[in-house]
Amino acid sequence: MQLEPLYTTKATCLMCEQEFTTSRVRPSFKRAIRTDTDFCGYYQNENPDFYVVKVCPHCGFAFTENFRERISDKQKIDFNNTIGGRMHPRDFGGQRDWEASLESYKLALLCAQSIDEKERLIASLLQHIAWLYRYKENTEQEIRFLKYSLESYIKVYEVEGAGANDARLMYLIGELNRRTGNFPEAVRWFSRVINDQKIMDAAMIRASREQWALLREQMLAAKHELPEEMQK
Repeated sequence: MQLEPLYTTKATCLMCEQEFTTSRVRPSFKRAIRTDTDFCGYYQNENPDFYVVKVCPHCGFAFTENFRERISDKQKIDFNNTIGGRMHPRDFGGQRDWEASLESYKLALLCAQSIDEKERLIASLLQHIAWLYRYKENTEQEIRFLKYSLESYIKVYEVEGAGANDARLMYLIGELNRRTGNFPEAVRWFSRVINDQKIMDAAMIRASREQWALLREQMLAAKHELPEEMQK
């Protein structure tokens, strides 16, 4: 008997605390056939990213495993005062197509913003929305949400700081700058990862070197003036 990619699991809503069922992709089906340089994955069967967001069919609250474990009474009031009354609960528990996945992420984004969730979480949701538009080759919307995501990741860096163990965040800021056409900033961020002696993340150093070289080719092709560090 062939194993189905999806399985059903129970979840408890962070907002109304009622139990509901949601679908997930089995771990054995989660291997990507390829991955873009900003970590967007492509899958042969069900895309596990389509099922990251849990949407409560009782109150409409949408969340992921990265949300806070508990929501305070104040956050519940904030949610109900901002978007709670406008939510139209529906069941996302079965198989999701692209449209349902996009709606689930946008709901999660609204919910995260309404309860003042962590900036890193909001940045990730925005990036996933950009990926969904990339799957449909909707470049305009993809770039729009990549820019929003980039702004959020920069806030994360500015507020949390990034030590030697956060080379991935610095690399990602560089890569999103490259993808949105801000080449000078991309150079600056990739150079940070490459040249900071405290960074020991070999994978991110290598990725930054590769994207730095690609960026140099892009800038030469577009006849951009190369910064000093690229002229060597």
